[in-house]
Amino acid sequence: MTFQELQPKVTEITSNTTLSRDEKLSSVCQLLSDSIDYYNWVGFYFANQETKTLHLGPYVGAETDHTVIPFGKGICGQVAVSNENFVVPDVAAQDNYIACSFTVKSEIVVPLFVNGENIGQIDIDSHVLDPFTQEDEKFLEFVNEKIAKLY
Repeated sequence: MTFQELQPKVTEITSNTTLSRDEKLSSVCQLLSDSIDYYNWVGFYFANQETKTLHLGPYVGAETDHTVIPFGKGICGQVAVSNENFVVPDVAAQDNYIACSFTVKSEIVVPLFVNGENIGQIDIDSHVLDPFTQEDEKFLEFVNEKIAKLY
């Protein structure tokens, strides 16, 4: 399924008034995981500005021990500080990568902004080397714009 075909499905999920916010987040994760073959782990992390930590929210994929990540640590922690998208074509080449699984080869993290504040991020791991393109980034920015309206 193309990103253009997925956009109305994301909008439909996020505007569904019968679902809770977490159900919407879980449904978006499931949709992306099911629809894009190289999205092998899809999840959200949310920032706690007081403790400078990220906390795992809804996700789809293998279980992870990384339920709390300090700002600055790993790819997700770096995005919490930089406020910029981070595409990692090969996690083995990253010094500050937190290994989740030997099957993870690449990662993309896109920050989630509400009223100009970085409140979290969408994190996607892939078992494929270098699959992420500018189209992935643009699509995930679209997803986060829809998610931001839930806050």
